[in-house]
Amino acid sequence: MKNSGVSMNYRKDNHYQTCSLLRRFAAIFYDLLLLFTILFFGTLIIIPLTNGNAIMSGNIPYNIYLLSLCYLYFSWQWMHGGQTAGMRVWNIRLQAFNSGRITWKIASLRFISAIFSLMLFGAGFFWSLIDHQGLALHDYCSGSCPVKVT
Repeated sequence: MKNSGVSMNYRKDNHYQTCSLLRRFAAIFYDLLLLFTILFFGTLIIIPLTNGNAIMSGNIPYNIYLLSLCYLYFSWQWMHGGQTAGMRVWNIRLQAFNSGRITWKIASLRFISAIFSLMLFGAGFFWSLIDHQGLALHDYCSGSCPVKVT
């Protein structure tokens, strides 16, 4: 994997401890509860545009709309404080390898690569169990990782 000047030895360089897979999943579960509420109300807002008719499954514009809501939920919070609501509850903060600051580019790469990690039956997440630094594949792809907050 090409390094491109980013320190991949995150734990030792910055004295942070990456969080465990169980802690990550707990925060994701909490965030999913909140995200379902956002998606529900996001759908409720557009129902008048359909004249009260059900939105057909496989509706590509609707799926893109929901994916955009998910992206905004995660990326906005990562960029403004490094924590989603679930991450706050489980004392996790997202930090970039190089500066600690999360940018739009890092948030976007993380969101997209995390989707692919999930699409591989979670293999991208479970990679953290065998990685010597406890990093998942989307951590490497985005140049960021969740760390424990003390």
